[in-house]
Amino acid sequence: MKRKPIIGIALGSGAARGMSHIGVLKALEENDIHVDIIAGCSAGALVGSLYCCNIDAKTIGAIANNIDRKLWVDVTIPKRGFIKGQKVEDMIRLLTKNKNIEDLDKKLIIVSTDLKKGEKYVFTEGPIYRAVRASISIPGVFIPVRMNDMMLVDGAVIDRVPISEVKKAGADIVIGVDVGFSSQQGRTNHIVDIILQSIDVMAKQIMSEQMVVADVLLEPDVSHIGPSRFDLVEDCVKVGYDTTMEKIDIIKEKINEYKNT
Repeated sequence: MKRKPIIGIALGSGAARGMSHIGVLKALEENDIHVDIIAGCSAGALVGSLYCCNIDAKTIGAIANNIDRKLWVDVTIPKRGFIKGQKVEDMIRLLTKNKNIEDLDKKLIIVSTDLKKGEKYVFTEGPIYRAVRASISIPGVFIPVRMNDMMLVDGAVIDRVPISEVKKAGADIVIGVDVGFSSQQGRTNHIVDIILQSIDVMAKQIMSEQMVVADVLLEPDVSHIGPSRFDLVEDCVKVGYDTTMEKIDIIKEKINEYKNT
């Protein structure tokens, strides 16, 4: 009999839709499925970083549901242009207790995009708040994070669901969670929705090649929820939870198969 498998999960981008990840983690918790590696992009980086700081899914849900909506993405875009993102950075610093990625018990990987080189940049060390701030920096909304001659923005530009990073980190079983592109998108009344859906469309082809690497792919259907609708956190959490419960037996099967081979 083999050792217990290393379980990794890739939490994709999606802004408000990314709150579905909370429900996914809650369902795994309830079924005693312990995640060892989390790779997150954008909203997935935010949820994943809190979870790796030993904040359980129920508490993350309560935090997401009770924080002032404007603190998440400063949804009202000023006429002058970009949002500084200082409020959300301060919030992440507070919630993660100013920890560094390398200090965590679980392995955390945060994905961003370097606009200067047109390449993916992966955080595996350093302050969590800075890595998450870079990963959630939606182009055209947040001012990019400047670091070591790089200009870092939302990881979704290149790697919306970082499945390959989970695999590279040594996971035996990889779960991917995609809350992004859907052919049945809801109304796009907000500029943030338009920008995010544009990124999703561009990333669709790249992602189709990556998805096959996942042992289990979860696709919570949140197409009816606009990416800027942070007032619908509970709905997103429920969809994420229900989607995971529908596939929980498949996940357990994968774990048992690994143990018995």
